[in-house]
Amino acid sequence: MPNDFASSIKFGTDGWRGIIAKDFTFERLVYVAPIAAQILEKTYGSPDKKHLVIVGYDRRFLSEEFAQATAETVQQAGFDVLLSDTFAPTPAFSWAAYHRQALGALVITASHNPGIYSGLKVKGAFGGSVPPAVTQAIQDRLVTAPVKAATAGTLDTFDPWPDYCQVLQSKVDMEVINQAIHQKRLTVFVDTMHGATATGLQRLLSAEITELNCDRDPLFEGGAPEPLPKYLGKSIQAIQSHRQQAPQEEAIVGFVFDGDGDRIAAMDGQGNFLSSQILIPILIEHLAARRKFQGEVIKTISGSELIPQVADLYQLPLHETPIGYKYIADYMLAAESVLIGGEESGGIGYGNHIPERDGLLSALYLLEAAAQTGQDLSHLYQQLQTQTGFTSFYDRIDLPLSSEADKQKLIDQLQTAPFSQVLDQKVVDVLSIDGFKFSLADQSWLLVRFSGTEPVLRLYCESHHPDRVSKILAWAKDWALR
Repeated sequence: MPNDFASSIKFGTDGWRGIIAKDFTFERLVYVAPIAAQILEKTYGSPDKKHLVIVGYDRRFLSEEFAQATAETVQQAGFDVLLSDTFAPTPAFSWAAYHRQALGALVITASHNPGIYSGLKVKGAFGGSVPPAVTQAIQDRLVTAPVKAATAGTLDTFDPWPDYCQVLQSKVDMEVINQAIHQKRLTVFVDTMHGATATGLQRLLSAEITELNCDRDPLFEGGAPEPLPKYLGKSIQAIQSHRQQAPQEEAIVGFVFDGDGDRIAAMDGQGNFLSSQILIPILIEHLAARRKFQGEVIKTISGSELIPQVADLYQLPLHETPIGYKYIADYMLAAESVLIGGEESGGIGYGNHIPERDGLLSALYLLEAAAQTGQDLSHLYQQLQTQTGFTSFYDRIDLPLSSEADKQKLIDQLQTAPFSQVLDQKVVDVLSIDGFKFSLADQSWLLVRFSGTEPVLRLYCESHHPDRVSKILAWAKDWALR
């Protein structure tokens, strides 16, 4: 039986995810959960640390039941357990692990995956995603049954929201944000995508905002709780409708969070989608110029080339990692001083907080920037392009893979015969720390990478014109489907 679990439970880029009742089952969950707790104890335990594990969950099918089963099996393994009595964003549980000096947190969530998925994220005592070595240790231990304890631990419940909101509010000037909203100089829309950030921004602010898609819908309207334009029709329409009636000087900001609230995207006052490729440069500028913070900027290899341009503008050192926030978190823990770390998919974290991506904290910093400047987010971004003299456009497409054999065939092609030219441009550099990133002679780049959580091929591109981005991605798609 242990060997069956070892082959069916696979930890990817950020935890273990699977289709409910097919891959992700109660039987497998209660097998892996105490092993994860034991590895957390081995990694982060010490004589002065509590024998405590936090258990939390999102708003998907059976999330409460999966969390209850997790809590009970970890308790029976001898650990004291604090089980959330409500859904909350994953960063709230990461904060709880750090704030309450726990060994870590086990969070039932499948993040941005479609509604048929659930999953388990493992967070460390430091308040962030455990590094690859820890998930590998969990994976390796699956071949042996979890050690049973002679005495069960305790099991209590808690509300994660109050402590979490308090620490986020301490990071920004809440008065200037609330005042701008009260005075109608700033209007805020938020699309929670039926996920775990529902009520979150309203809890943080004392001013009125418009919250959309805040009801529980485990099917996510037939889509996925991922902050992408194709899922945001209602939100874009709501912003555009408000813009038609609002005074021209009123700044309008829209936010959208993924299913468990650790990722963010935004919309400007015209309803234009703003990915983290746009938000991260704005945040660097805000933290460095107005808040006078210092520290390293961390980006993943799929991050915009505007990020190093803005970092250089404020003389901030830059570090680049593979894709996956756990790599950013790992570097944050080792670095002397970090300003911000961010990834293309919307995960952004801060050196003055726990090493964890946090959508709500990012929203507060962006609101602070908008309130202090009176500017729409797109205007702030355009100013940075002017200051750096660097203009670029970005897009990504995801291609489902029909089989593992198809994936391996593409990997073999990239390893044995990597691209030497893309369209009419020579490849001047190839980076293979995570997928294959091809830098082109005209300063465009193409990244070909396989998802760590889904059977999907991801194609990323940045170039100097949107048409150029589309053509490069179409070329790469044709290659992949040949």
